[in-house]
Amino acid sequence: MSSLSNKAQELTGKAKEKAGDVTGDQKLKGEGQADQVESKAEQAADDVKDAVRGAADRVKGAFGRKH
Repeated sequence: MSSLSNKAQELTGKAKEKAGDVTGDQKLKGEGQADQVESKAEQAADDVKDAVRGAADRVKGAFGRKH
């Protein structure tokens, strides 16, 4: 999922959580909280992937300069 999609999911989750608070709908509130947790987990996974790609690129670059 792209970072934009993750952000949209997080915002949707916040809106659901707030709507659940206002209406007293605990199920909706819980769905909103779950959406936010899922979004944050996906963002963290994307951050790890980016870090691994960056490290791999640096290693490739280091080997490329020695030859």
